[in-house]
Amino acid sequence: MSTQNQFNWKKAIQLGAIAGIVGILIALVGMVETFDKRDIVAGAISMGWTMLLLTVLVAGYFSASHQTSNLFRLSASGITGLIFSLIMSLLALLVENFDLRQTLVNASPQLIRILTFENGIPNGLISLIAITTIFGILGGVLYVTPSKIRKAISLGLSIVVLLGLLEDIIQVTLAGLGGASSALAWMFGRGAQSGLSITGAIVVFVVVTASNLLWDVNAPKINSQVEKMPANRQRSLRVLGYGLIILVVLYLPTLLGLYLTEVVNVTGLFILMGLGLNIVVGFAGLLDLGYVAFYAIGAYAVGVLTTLSGELSTSLGWNFWLALPVCIFLCVMAGVVLGIPVLNMRGDYLAIVTLGFGEIIRILALSDFLKPHIGGSQGIVNIPAPEFLGVLLNKPQTLYYLIVAGCILALFISQRLRDSRLGRSWKAMREDEDVAQAMGINLVATKLLAFATGAAFSGLSGTILAVKLGTIYPHSFALLISINVLSLIIVGGMGSIPGVFVGGLLLAGMPELLREFAEYRLLIYGALLVVMMQVRPEGFWPEETHKRELHENEHIPAQEATS
Repeated sequence: MSTQNQFNWKKAIQLGAIAGIVGILIALVGMVETFDKRDIVAGAISMGWTMLLLTVLVAGYFSASHQTSNLFRLSASGITGLIFSLIMSLLALLVENFDLRQTLVNASPQLIRILTFENGIPNGLISLIAITTIFGILGGVLYVTPSKIRKAISLGLSIVVLLGLLEDIIQVTLAGLGGASSALAWMFGRGAQSGLSITGAIVVFVVVTASNLLWDVNAPKINSQVEKMPANRQRSLRVLGYGLIILVVLYLPTLLGLYLTEVVNVTGLFILMGLGLNIVVGFAGLLDLGYVAFYAIGAYAVGVLTTLSGELSTSLGWNFWLALPVCIFLCVMAGVVLGIPVLNMRGDYLAIVTLGFGEIIRILALSDFLKPHIGGSQGIVNIPAPEFLGVLLNKPQTLYYLIVAGCILALFISQRLRDSRLGRSWKAMREDEDVAQAMGINLVATKLLAFATGAAFSGLSGTILAVKLGTIYPHSFALLISINVLSLIIVGGMGSIPGVFVGGLLLAGMPELLREFAEYRLLIYGALLVVMMQVRPEGFWPEETHKRELHENEHIPAQEATS
């Protein structure tokens, strides 16, 4: 019998075992018990169970992808779900019969109650096995579903989970909009219940799924009709679209309120840094782990130039707008200084040297040698807020516009550079430095321009951070910031400008919205990156060149691939 018609039972068991191990990890680090306190759908499903069910759903989906017929796919996904359920049942039995809390603190009676739906053993385990096996099969059903329907269902489920997570913040925001809160009260749980109501979850899922399907069906027709319009009509539509975006951007702080505007500001600073590092790493292929150094230089420079604190020997008391170009120029020079010693380095060696540069800047900021000038471990305090047209930018709602202006400027420059002669030189150097040099590209100037441009964006972000906080300390510029910005680019898509915004929302915005789960943020970071490298190594919104490179083997016929 041909191998194409055989059932790949080994893969089904393997993926079930992997999903079970992931489920045990989620349970024993305390995520199931902690997240069980928050409902996604009020009175129906908690966030803790959502994580477990999503794990088995994804495992069932990938189990189905390794089979050749729909019957085999559904059978494999069911086996995967069954293996997962048996492993989780074994965990519950071990916790019930043995005292594991001396070693595993979260192996508690509460965990058993959650896993058994408070029905105890064995009745609760029967429910556990049945439900998780069904969700494994649903993963297979999702795989065999046509791609457009699968995409719509996935989006609908994602929006339901997101709204359930952010229910508290949404309710507070709606409360500030008058009648909107009472008009949408049916969507959310009542009283002490959190998350969406059952009716709200169903309505949101149906509306999002149906809207996505309708858009996928009608989008080609709409696009063809727009292309047939006269040029002046197309231009008018673009102007109308840009006008709507500008209105939304201008009135967003009023709609969001204080807390959500602060979240947008934090995310905007990371996006601004990400746009700079995307030039260095994504466009030019220069792995820079000391990127936070320029962030610190920009912050300290604006602090020294604008503060009137008597504790610093060099405080000048300049206006922010006068100090800003000086700060960016200093960061550009710092980028050139960093670039000169590493011109002949590549890969890991470049990463190590840039990492050292970032640590040197941090240690210098802490040193007694520079303490009279930049404050040492006590930092710089009383940095004045900037003023624009008589408005003091000292609140989240006013600083928002400064951050948005910085992001728009960085976005414009990045887009213009990407398609310019210099941008093409960066991409050629990223692919192969020797070939790029043979084609006549000046590697010295190209590398230095990449470092200098990235440093300018990072320095701009640092100056805004300094006036936003009013105080800066050396501990605010740790290596982890560089790692976070690099992770942002990887998750969004290396070299992709829209990917920077997607990565910023996922890795900077979502953790700020989910502060109650902050202790698990780094764990989620790591898990997300691992899954990303396996499932979408090109990122959520990849650059087309990277996407083609990473999936080029998928377009090679099977005979050529095996020859």
